Parts: sequence; structure tokens; C-alpha cells
Amino acid sequence: MRVLALILGLVLIAPAARAEDGYDLWLRYRPVEASARPAYAARAAAIAPPGSSAPDTPTLKVARAELERGLTGLVGKPASAAAGARDGVIQLAVAPAKDLGDEGFRIRTLAVNGRKTTVISANRDIGVLYGVFRYLELIQTRRPVDSLDLTSVPKVKLRMLNHWDNLNRTVERGYSGQSIFDWWRLPGHVDARMVDYARANASIGVNGTVLNNVNAKADSLTPAYIAKAAALADTFRPYGIRVYLSARFSAPIEIGGLKTADPTDPAVAAFWKAKANEIYRAIPDFGGFLVKANSEGQPGPQDYGRTHVDGANMLADAVGPHGGVVIWRAFVYSHEQPDDRAKQGYSEFKPFDGQFRDNVVIQVKNGAIDFQPREPFHPLFGAMPKSNLGMEFQITKEYLGFSTHLVYLGPLFEETLRADTMAHGKGSTVAKVVDGTLDDRKLTVMAGVANIGSDRNWSGSQFDQANWYAFGRLAWDPEASARDIAIDWTKMTFGDEPRLVKPVVDMMMGSREAAVDYMTPLGLHHQMGEGHHYGPGPWVSGGPRADWTSVYYAKAGPDGIGFDRTPSGSNATAQYAPAVGACFADLKCVDEKDLLWFHHLPWDYRLKSGDTLWDGMVKHYGRGVAYVDGMEKTWAGLAPYVDARRHKEVADYLKIQRDEAQWWRDASVAWFGSFSKRPLPPGEKAPARSLEYYESLKFPWAPGNGQ
Repeated sequence: MRVLALILGLVLIAPAARAEDGYDLWLRYRPVEASARPAYAARAAAIAPPGSSAPDTPTLKVARAELERGLTGLVGKPASAAAGARDGVIQLAVAPAKDLGDEGFRIRTLAVNGRKTTVISANRDIGVLYGVFRYLELIQTRRPVDSLDLTSVPKVKLRMLNHWDNLNRTVERGYSGQSIFDWWRLPGHVDARMVDYARANASIGVNGTVLNNVNAKADSLTPAYIAKAAALADTFRPYGIRVYLSARFSAPIEIGGLKTADPTDPAVAAFWKAKANEIYRAIPDFGGFLVKANSEGQPGPQDYGRTHVDGANMLADAVGPHGGVVIWRAFVYSHEQPDDRAKQGYSEFKPFDGQFRDNVVIQVKNGAIDFQPREPFHPLFGAMPKSNLGMEFQITKEYLGFSTHLVYLGPLFEETLRADTMAHGKGSTVAKVVDGTLDDRKLTVMAGVANIGSDRNWSGSQFDQANWYAFGRLAWDPEASARDIAIDWTKMTFGDEPRLVKPVVDMMMGSREAAVDYMTPLGLHHQMGEGHHYGPGPWVSGGPRADWTSVYYAKAGPDGIGFDRTPSGSNATAQYAPAVGACFADLKCVDEKDLLWFHHLPWDYRLKSGDTLWDGMVKHYGRGVAYVDGMEKTWAGLAPYVDARRHKEVADYLKIQRDEAQWWRDASVAWFGSFSKRPLPPGEKAPARSLEYYESLKFPWAPGNGQ
């Protein structure tokens, strides 16, 4: 507990925020303009002292410290306890309320002992902390707080970050420096940055974090590393964040001295039960295991002729007595290459619906391939009503320009969550699968592959912070609006000036579609460079697996382009509910944004615009480049409203994005033009360099590959 006491002390005495370099994220707490204070912050005068309604737990200490810190910054005066205050008192209360659950909160303006009081109440102290962050957000975004009646309850139970961080501090698909987890110095030294990491996550309702890469090392489960994880757990606990570990399935062999990891072997089951007991002795509120098994060379139950059910249930039995969960990733594909890799996750998991333990969650990527700029929703959503299904989004932009492209992922997340699975008729959205309401599931999960690193701005760029923020907001409420989230983030991150907010939000809301246009328009997918996934690589072929190549997915040739997943092709459309699959397979029904995902079409196929497919592709590529041009110009005009340091960083990155969008356009047009043999549409310029030049580019040291 000495570590916990130290961390709490650091929170209470933390100095004022440092210079504007992005470190403060959306928790900047800059002063509200004086003219607006009467409307927005007049009631922020005094924090009631601890009392019987809110005992002084570590979490409530954190809540009071955050409230003090926020109000001091926003209102410009201390908000210390003032027993004699006549008005404007803020009271924190832990009180029973049937409609709030374990983490919900209520903020109401009430008369308490004759004084107008803002009461932030919840069933548990963590709900109070969430309420404090929400109250400060209201002031930051200039919403009135003098008469409140607000209730908020999270719709998803486990709202988690998945860190792909390695023990040597490299981060797989990380574009913002080293891992923030300094395993070498733990457990003796817990970096103070861990507190701000916890604060940021708590402010958006994230309540769990997986500390290590899904491509796990067995060392993570040894006593030395369990002690290191325990030190982080002590730090995060007051903020309501549980720690989880990725478990390497072959750990019984690598650190347990066994000759097998067969999940049906009693000795293997005994190893995992003993390991779970050991972890829970060190971390009583340990969340459980995340497992990547039998995918991309990782060990798993299929190595022994067993099933995913055998492996997941064996681990679930080990952590179950402690209240732990097993999160089993559905991102699997075997050494035996199928006719269509998009079908494999469904094929391997659908037959086992209803056979997994109640404390097992199948974690499913938003699409069936791999975090592409656009994918139709994964067919498993809506297809396993008797199992717990969780959503896995990628916050780090492995396929979307790393940290230097401004691509706001809120619209991508929203598009997936609002997609209708039609599993129980119209309105059976993915969001309702994820929050459990569609099939009355209680153990629900939304996970995001983190984009956090040791860079001062946390995420590698200022705007990538918005993707972390948007993930948390949508995990709390999967039906929230991506635009509303962007507005709040912009106001908290850059300021409330209307001449800034609207153009920034407009930029953000169109940025994902622009990236789709200049990378993979009209349903194309997996056209990135090999291995590192940096830049265009539509010519990538060969290697150990066809389904690791770009040509496998585009299937471009003189006859046309696109992957036929209709009944005349791989029949992947049959994995969806009949109405959905029939629409995807029908050229008159399918949305053109998914066209080449499901159909192989001739170059002269007519789009709804009247353009041929070839002309339409070229125009989409150019439209994406033009959008980035527009963002550059818009941002340049916002210099008076943004501090110079952050403005220059964003401007520099937009120039990189502009150059790389043009590279994507030119390389793709050169490659696909070698098959179409059609002229470019009027007004479209030829690629700046030859196809041979683009193919010759190599990037052996592109970031994000370290393990």
C-alpha cells in the first residue's frame, strides 16, 4: 500500500499543467473566459468536506483532488472546502440508487441545508469519480451547470485498452515512442506518468487495461513480472482500472516445466489454476486473461487437436473462482489457407455458440480481415446469440497513416456500431450486440488497441488523441454521436472559439472518408506495404501465404478488379443474416463503399454516378488527395486560435499526409492502370513517377514492427 499512498500524494500536490505540448490531453482545465463564468461556473465555489455520505476512500480522495484541480484551473480560484459558503457548494455522495448500477452517476442541483448544492452521487465511489469528470467536462465545453439533472450509466461492462506493448518497451503497431510501462524499473519505481494515464482513462470511463502484447511472452506470467504488474494495479486501482494480462498458451511448457500445453491434460489445467491463484494473491482484483491462440503462428489448443472451446474454458475455470474473465480473440486463421480468409473467424467460432463458459468473451474485430480503412461489419456479430461477444477496435492506425495522417476514427467506430445485423429483424445493430441488449448478455466488452506511447503528446500526434477519447466515449455509450464527441474533444483540447471549433470538427468528420478514398476506395482492402503496412503496396505478392498479399484481395486483372464473395464466388455473403447477405450480393442493393469487397467487376462497370469503375476509382483517389489539401488550408487559417507549438506540429503532419496521399494515389493509379489499360478521366494527371519507381521503394525501418 506504500505505492498507493505515494501515488495519491502525487495527485494531491501535482503542479500546474506544463506548456502546451499535448501532454494534458483533453484535461487541460484552462480558465473559462470571465464573461462566461456566471453562466457556466458560478456554482463552482466550494467542495463540501468528506462526510458520512462519502467516506474518504482512495477513489474519493482522487475525485476530490480532481475536482479541486479542475475548478482551480477553470474558474481561476481555489475550490477548497468552505463550510460557511452560502451558495455554490459541490457535494460528493455515495448513496443507493437502483438505476445507477456499479459505475453510473447522477449530477443534480439540490437545496441542501438551505444552500444551492450540486450533488454528484453514485452507488460506488468510482461512479462519483466518473461524475466529477463529467461535471468538469460540462464546464470545459461551456454547458450551464447552475441547474443540473443528469444521469449516466455505462452500457458496456468492460471498457478496455489492449496494449500491444512488449517487455523491452517496443510497441507492435505503435507510432508514439516507447511503451509507457517501464518494466525494467518496476516494481521499485512507478513513474508518475502512470497516474496521468489512469486519470485520462478514468475521465472517459475506461475501466480495464491489458498491459502486454497479444503476441505474448510467457515471461509476463513469471513471479518477477507479476510483481511488476501488481505495482501498476496498485496505481490504477483508485481510478477504477483493473489490469489484465495477455497469456501465452504455451506457458505451461515455457515456464511450467511441462511437455505439453494440451488444455485437456490435467497437469496443464493444474498449472493454470496455480498460476491464477498466484496472480490473484498479488493482484486481488486482477481482471483476467486475453488470449491470441492459433493465429499468425501463436500457439493454441488446435496444436493438440483441441478446439477454441477447450482452450478458453480451461482458462476460464482457472480464473472463474476469483471473478476473472477470459477474453478469447476471434482473429484466427490457420496454416491451412481457406478459399477466403474473411470467412475463417465465422467458420471457426459459429459452430461453438453456447459452449463457452459464462466468463468467456469472444473478442471480435470490427471487420473480418484486419482493421482496414473500411470493412463491412464482422459476420459473427449477430450470429452467436448464446455467447458473449465483445468488440475489438484499433485505435492505433496501423492501416490508416500511422500517427502522421489526420484520420479521426469516430466515424469508423460509429459506422460499425450502427450497422444492422438483422439478426432479430430490423434494428439489430452491432451496438446492441456489443452492449448485450440484443441477446440479453450481461458480460459485455469493448476493447481498443491502444495508440499510447512515451511521446509527450501520448499518441504521436495531437489529433490521434481524439481517437483514444472517442473510443472511451463510445465504449461507455455505443450509440453516441461521433460528431458530438468530436465537438467536445475539440473544445477541451483546443478551446471554445466558434471560429476554431466548427472547421476543426468538419475536418475531423471527413478525414476518415478521405483516407479511404486515397488508400482503398470502393471496397478495396489490404493494399498496404508488406509487413510494416506503410504506404501503398498493391503489387505485393508471393511470400509464405497468399492471404498476406495485396494481389490476393484486389484480384486485379485485364477482366476487372474486386473479390467475389457472392454465391458465385467464396459465398462469404452467406455468413450474414439472409437479408444482409442478399443485399451485399446484389449489385442493385450493395452500397458502393463496399462494392469491391463483395464483387469482382469489369473496368467498364457503370457506377451510380455514371462513371466507369476505372474512372470512378481514379476520381476517388484524387478526391482523397483534394480533401487533405483542404485540411491543410483550413488548418493554416486557424493559427490565431491555436498555440504556436501545437499548430506547427499539426501543420507539419498535414504536409506529410498530403505528400503521402499523393503517393498513394499515384502508385495505385499506376498499378491498376497497368491492368485496366484505360485512359485517365479528363482533368486527371498521370502519376508523377513510373510504376517501377513506386515498386522499388523499401522501408525496412518503418515504425511499429518491434517485438
